[in-house]
Amino acid sequence: MEFIEQNLEALYIVILCVFIGIEVIANVPAILHTPLMSGANAISGVIIVGAIGITLQIPQGHYGALALGGIAVFLGTLNIAGGFMVTKRMLGMFNSKK
Repeated sequence: MEFIEQNLEALYIVILCVFIGIEVIANVPAILHTPLMSGANAISGVIIVGAIGITLQIPQGHYGALALGGIAVFLGTLNIAGGFMVTKRMLGMFNSKK
């Protein structure tokens, strides 16, 4: 409870960002989905580099922090792979059939 009290402003910002993100993503037209997904993949790549860098700086013995760092790297990688699969599938819909 002390953590929440100390970081209440940051918690408000995260909640506000979630609501804004949902509204922005929900109102994206279908034609812009592929470029938006490609941009999101590039951002996720930067996030993975940061997660790896931070995880490598965690001292030995902090298993909880190491586990969270590993989970962050895994989820970021999963996000990139899924994004590229969706992008490839959407671009395949624009190819003319022979």
